[in-house]
Amino acid sequence: MTGFDAVLLSYDEPLADSLHTRLARVLGGTVKRLHGVRGMRRAYRLTAELVDTDQFFLADGDFAIDPAFPTAKVEPLEDGVSMRVWQAVNPVNGLTYGYGGLKLIRTSALREMGHAVDVLAALPGRVEFSQHTAGTTLFNQTPFHAWKAGFRECAMLARGSEYGMTDASAQERIDAWTASKDGDFADYAAAGARDGLEFARTAARDPKRFEALNDPPWLHRHFITLHGEQAVAG
Repeated sequence: MTGFDAVLLSYDEPLADSLHTRLARVLGGTVKRLHGVRGMRRAYRLTAELVDTDQFFLADGDFAIDPAFPTAKVEPLEDGVSMRVWQAVNPVNGLTYGYGGLKLIRTSALREMGHAVDVLAALPGRVEFSQHTAGTTLFNQTPFHAWKAGFRECAMLARGSEYGMTDASAQERIDAWTASKDGDFADYAAAGARDGLEFARTAARDPKRFEALNDPPWLHRHFITLHGEQAVAG
């Protein structure tokens, strides 16, 4: 057990209940849960109201923590650092980086968060990226969820990383996403990546339209428009 509170933030992920139980077992103690809040920025801000510690673990509803994660050895954030992100294994394209990874986040930073499409990129202070892997991001639970992951990530990478990633690194990740071929619904993740690139080409200069990336009902409608009702259930 650590001295940090923890929150699992879920929306509609099918495995969220079991992954919440797993997270609590590995981190120890009670892991709080925020579920079904529409508006990603609002949801992230609300997680700060659930905790009693100055820093807390934050996990997405599709994050499967590694049972060997060294919870007891986690150091607090240093002054000036708003968030630490541990890497997560991507099950469809062979990448391992911060996408979908476990976070240790400063509670006050969430309350002071600015505006960015990649919501947590707008935290005040530095973001620290750990080179250690904390688990796997199981976003590929349905065709829609796999597509949504590829769509959002590649649209944001194509527009330009809000974390200061180089263009070359962003392109390497785009290439991997569009070539996704492993694991469940990898073809939908690849299709989502391609669709996200097209969306960025037409919407990247229109902030209001680009903000649709953070609107789950719009994403679901767009998926159905592009791939049909039959794709929803796989």
